[in-house]
Amino acid sequence: MINHDAKKQDILAAFNFRHATKVFNPTKKISDEDFTFILETGRLSPSSVGYEPWKFLVVQNEKFREKLKEVSWGAQGQLPTASHFVVILARTDARYDSEYVQNLQKTVKQMPDDLLETLKPRYRSFQENDQRLFESDRALFDWASKQTYIALGNMMTAAAQIGIDSCPIEGFDYEKVNQMLENEGLLEDGKFAVSAMVAFGYRAEDPVRPKTRRASEDVVQWID
Repeated sequence: MINHDAKKQDILAAFNFRHATKVFNPTKKISDEDFTFILETGRLSPSSVGYEPWKFLVVQNEKFREKLKEVSWGAQGQLPTASHFVVILARTDARYDSEYVQNLQKTVKQMPDDLLETLKPRYRSFQENDQRLFESDRALFDWASKQTYIALGNMMTAAAQIGIDSCPIEGFDYEKVNQMLENEGLLEDGKFAVSAMVAFGYRAEDPVRPKTRRASEDVVQWID
């Protein structure tokens, strides 16, 4: 029988343990088993209408990391020291009628053709009218990018629960990173673009200050 109170305390302890680690212990590496677990929590994460518009590039090549460091001002301490470094890509083609979405629904979700035809108008209206994603290519990409942050958060939380540190990173030159990845053939002819980065490893030292957050009454409002 699960002890729910103990489980809740374990989860809260992981959230309190996690902090934006700026420098990792470069001699301490995450095991293959543990990192596979972290990636799996990303893969299994939810996404809007189940489109899974992400890809995780695990950057372990030192020369590649050095080039990435030149255009990533927010990862200066993490790129040289992190055990594992992930560049999270978001799809640029996550339209309801794209080849990617149609293939996902048919081969992964195994939706029958009649159900696909029934859902198409609903998904089109959701993207075109509710979310207004067809106003620009950037609007559609930003929507896909928002989904990647669900996977990002889940991976960091899962890592914290097994004592592994992490740091999410947005401090990079978007165009230069995209160009670098494109030159390496990693964007699949424009089907992806960079969304965020995240470093994993073990902290070199404990944070100087304790975790601070606004009070719950300042961030939670009940509508009864």
